[in-house]
Amino acid sequence: MDINDDSKVFQYDSSGRLKYHPELHENHRKTWSLDELEYLCKFHHAGDLNDMSLALGRPTTACAMKISYLKQQGQYEFYRKLDKYYV
Repeated sequence: MDINDDSKVFQYDSSGRLKYHPELHENHRKTWSLDELEYLCKFHHAGDLNDMSLALGRPTTACAMKISYLKQQGQYEFYRKLDKYYV
């Protein structure tokens, strides 16, 4: 599925997740900051993962994989309850 907006084409995978686009995902493959990890864990349940990926400048799949990894490592709750940047 493609959406054409002002001659820019954004592609979505079969699950409806926005695929990587260099203009939207400027933090792709960069190290996750403490601020980003707290934001990801604290707010991912409250909204759409596509919106969160745009806010973080990372592909949707990268956000989903990071959430999964943090849960597997037992670090998800730590970042969710951190309250350093977001109260």
